[in-house]
Amino acid sequence: MLVSYQEKKHTVSLISSFVIFGIYSWIVYLRYNDANLEGTELMRTWGAIILILIPISMVARIIIEIAFVIGNRIATKEKEPTFADELDKLIELKAMRVSYFAFIIGFLLAMGSLVMDMKPSAMFVILFLSGFLSEAVGIVWRLYLYRKGV
Repeated sequence: MLVSYQEKKHTVSLISSFVIFGIYSWIVYLRYNDANLEGTELMRTWGAIILILIPISMVARIIIEIAFVIGNRIATKEKEPTFADELDKLIELKAMRVSYFAFIIGFLLAMGSLVMDMKPSAMFVILFLSGFLSEAVGIVWRLYLYRKGV
């Protein structure tokens, strides 16, 4: 079975998302597991956790993307496509739509946790997870569309 460059790229992206999110979540868990935060300190801590994840994730993904391009070039002698055709753009748009819907569902669940008188940290955990899951769902949907076709 022939695997396209885009499928390999998105598979690496999916795996790297799980690894980055898993390692970061584990570090946050170890650091803040015993902390008994309340009020503004809780909000400040969760704000910092989420804001720190963004640049760490971006830098790690750039490094992984560069490593993938170099490794793929060495292994297969295949160059990275320099253009995106209509199929690539259509798949990207459809995956983005599914990803947005997944995040909106997570956002609504997070707001629902506040309505149900759950702890504010539950809302942040749900938002944290929905951000990751929406990204993962988008990548899986891209892979599905590349396999199935549009």
